[in-house]
Amino acid sequence: MRFSATLCLLVLSCLCLALAQVSYPDCCLKYVTKMSHRIKKHAVDYTDQRLTGECNIAAVIFTMRRGRKVCTDPREQWVQKLKKKIDDWKERNSRHGKVKPRLFTGIVKENSEPYLHPSLAGT
Repeated sequence: MRFSATLCLLVLSCLCLALAQVSYPDCCLKYVTKMSHRIKKHAVDYTDQRLTGECNIAAVIFTMRRGRKVCTDPREQWVQKLKKKIDDWKERNSRHGKVKPRLFTGIVKENSEPYLHPSLAGT
């Protein structure tokens, strides 16, 4: 009897540990209430976080030039203006064929040649 109680307790504790290891999606848990003008100009993209079973608040996640992500309240007027500014920038540059990624991801494509500045090409 004592062995089965110990075995049951062991199985139950393993099950609890396995459930604790489940990975959850990256969700915003709180908002940044203000962003300075200097920081706003570094926003290059955004995504909308929807209110789902996995994420319990709706948010706009701005991506900065160096990849940092900032969670903001989608109801704030400055957030809506910044989203429009990014959309306008993308639209304007895509019409002229000048869309170039401003976000450095640190990822280099396989079999790609490294960039060498023309002044160093001869050396």
